[in-house]
Amino acid sequence: MKIALYGASGMIGSRIAAEALARDHAVTGITRSGSTDLPVGCTPRRGDAADDDDVARVAAEHDLVVSAIGPSRTGVRHEVYLQTMAILGENVGSRRLIVIGGAGSLYVAAGLRLMDTRGFPPGARQEAVTQLATLELLRDTGALLDWVYVSPAPFIAPGERRGVYRRGVDMVLGDQISAEDFAVAVLDEVEQPLHHRSRFTVAW
Repeated sequence: MKIALYGASGMIGSRIAAEALARDHAVTGITRSGSTDLPVGCTPRRGDAADDDDVARVAAEHDLVVSAIGPSRTGVRHEVYLQTMAILGENVGSRRLIVIGGAGSLYVAAGLRLMDTRGFPPGARQEAVTQLATLELLRDTGALLDWVYVSPAPFIAPGERRGVYRRGVDMVLGDQISAEDFAVAVLDEVEQPLHHRSRFTVAW
């Protein structure tokens, strides 16, 4: 399968690329600079997820599109990220779109999201709000877009690839998942789709 991956150089994106390559998929890592600082075997390509025409060209040349980019943590307005996600949703056409999201919008109880709990880090709240807006944006897209939004456990970091995980829908399942096992779950969804126009979450 030919996979277009935005954010292939990031902590999660690089694990997704490595897992996909290990399963003999072809991965194109798309960055604005065309950087070659990508997992070995990943084909670099210059591209911009905020460019309508470029996204359409990328999508047409691949079997599906994965976005592992996230809202800026360096002061860039989050509206820029939301506009980018809207452009992706509008231009991937008939290709499947997998969006890597956050955990803050998951529920810990009926009507109570993780980001609204007392212990949620204040500094992470704006990113969680933006990620929730991204999920709502996807839910508002037309029926022709086959998207899936994947939320990790609240704590995700580089670690062990156990090859096991639990899968849920909108509730927090557990506290942790390694980036490696999160990538396993994403590639399992790539190869055997179980979710369409919906969100799922992964934890140990």
